[in-house]
Order: sequence, then C-alpha cells, then structure tokens
Amino acid sequence: LLFPQKLWKMLESSKFPSIWWSEGGKCVAINKDLFEVEVLGRKGQQVFHTQKMKSFMRQLNAYGFIKMQRDFQRSASLPEFLAEEVAAAAHSQILYYYNPSFNRAHPWLLEACKRR
Repeated sequence: LLFPQKLWKMLESSKFPSIWWSEGGKCVAINKDLFEVEVLGRKGQQVFHTQKMKSFMRQLNAYGFIKMQRDFQRSASLPEFLAEEVAAAAHSQILYYYNPSFNRAHPWLLEACKRR
C-alpha cells in the first residue's frame, strides 16, 4: 500500500489511539509522543518504513498534507489564563495535518492524494 492508503487504514482502525480523525474527518490528529512509541517504535511489524517522527512528517508533506495551527482564545484574568496555559501545553503534543484529498467523508478522493 502507498503511504496515504496505510495512513487511512490506520485512522479507520481502533488499534492505534495515537492517531485519529479530527475536525469532522477533515484533519489527521496525531499525539506525537504516543505515536512515536506506539507506531514508529514497533519492532518487527513496522507500519511505515521509518522509526523517526521527522521522516514521517516529511512523508505527510510529500503527499500534500499541511500542518494546521491551533489558535487558543486567552482569558483576561490571571487564574483563567494560567489554567488555559496548562491545557494548551498538554494540547501542544497534538499535531494536526490537513489535505483536501484526504477526507473521511469522501474516500474516493484518496486516489488524488499523490506524492509531489
């Protein structure tokens, strides 16, 4: 299978809690630390031909995925701001990638997801 097809199968599987569909099936969400251990750190049964997150992200970019940034609205009060900072720090381990040809609701678009 090609990279996008492997990624799709992984997202549709319940075997890998480190990666899931986000934004109504339009984005891929990856818990970076967990993904490195759970998927890239697998011995013997490698899903992708790499053990490095940087190489995996290069593959995403090669197939037209772009990294999405999360914007957080900040509160004016100090206690609320500090609580939001803790939540944002935990959330920073989550990476979001988008490709218009990689959409859960439109699996036929997967054919258009080609390597650049």
